[in-house]
Amino acid sequence: MITPVVSEVVVCNRARYGALGPVVGNFTDYLGRHGYAGITKENYLQCASHFGRWLTARRIAINHIDETVLHRFLTEHLPVCHCSKPRPRTPANLRRALRHLLHMLRSEGIIPSTSAPVSSFISEELRLFDAYLQDVQGLAPATRLYRLRYVREFLIARFGWGPLALECLKPDEICRFVTDRAAGCQPRTAGIIGDCLRSYLRFRRIHGQPTEPLIAAVPRVAYWRLAALPDSLTDSELAGLVNSFDHTCPTGRRDYAIIRCLVDLGLRASEVAFIQLDDLNWREGTLRIAKAKAKRTTLLPLPLETGRAIADYLRFGRPRTESRALFVRHRAPRDEPVGPSLVRNAVRCAYARCSLAQRWTGTHVLRHSVASRLLREGASLKDIADLLRHRNVNTTTIYVKVDLPRLNTVALPWPGRRT
Repeated sequence: MITPVVSEVVVCNRARYGALGPVVGNFTDYLGRHGYAGITKENYLQCASHFGRWLTARRIAINHIDETVLHRFLTEHLPVCHCSKPRPRTPANLRRALRHLLHMLRSEGIIPSTSAPVSSFISEELRLFDAYLQDVQGLAPATRLYRLRYVREFLIARFGWGPLALECLKPDEICRFVTDRAAGCQPRTAGIIGDCLRSYLRFRRIHGQPTEPLIAAVPRVAYWRLAALPDSLTDSELAGLVNSFDHTCPTGRRDYAIIRCLVDLGLRASEVAFIQLDDLNWREGTLRIAKAKAKRTTLLPLPLETGRAIADYLRFGRPRTESRALFVRHRAPRDEPVGPSLVRNAVRCAYARCSLAQRWTGTHVLRHSVASRLLREGASLKDIADLLRHRNVNTTTIYVKVDLPRLNTVALPWPGRRT
């Protein structure tokens, strides 16, 4: 006879004896709202019980819980744990459960947010800088996150908790920060750090501060962006990738529709994740990319195969949900749109099925493959730039390097060789 899982009531009662007692009910409601199965809920509550009793033993209050405390529990306590049952001890399982616990505590305002504490001066400066990046430069959220991260580190290192005396900045301080921060980084990462500071200093120049000497002091890292050929999949590899999905299950239909958006339209992972039902115009056969990079709205033609894949998913695969996102989660947390990470994971699983996982891991190679295929078929660089939504056609010129047949027609003969 199978031993029944410990009841949720018992788990909650045991957890209430620990430091997490006052919030166990909140955690239970959180797991229920996000659609977790009963056995998963009880497992996560047991993990919370174990963690809560450890907090009590260490006299750590709830409002002091953060990633550092979780790390101590997993690395210092777990290897020598002799707690009474229930005491889940699988690190991966505990880590998942406690991450959800942290998210719940922060979302309900029980503990502070994950952002590192900074002075009110720096917070206001970063808020203004972020508004500039979004409204003036039109940068995507991920790009803004990088720029804010390195500018925050620089301002904290230079001014700490005091006011921002930006007029006191010296070129050697800028240079020292970039060189110290970039030590051990790849050239491209080191270049990003410098780009972030230049962007911030240009922002300050718009507000009337003479930052030209400071901008000139930011070190430039040698990195030749166009030195290598863009990676791309062959036609046979793309065909194998597209044909590797299971059309008999809902997640297979969803992931197949996702891959068609990537290989037919050259969309980014974030753009696929953000597609809404209202972005599809079936009568006109178009797809609106409303949350594309740089906050621009783009109208793209909807290819026949892509439209069929999406329609098949909507009719036979998409669960009933109130979400207006096209692609939604099929497992807990339910009733939520997929994120870019789920899009990438669907592609990684397809790579593994096609024995391509050793060569490829990301989705951007599919975007390169679309451009390379169109170029081979005779499309102009302007057409490709429009499809990929490049603001500058020069960004698209890298694909000329992979169009070997056309390059052969313009290549000069080797000196000394008969023509």
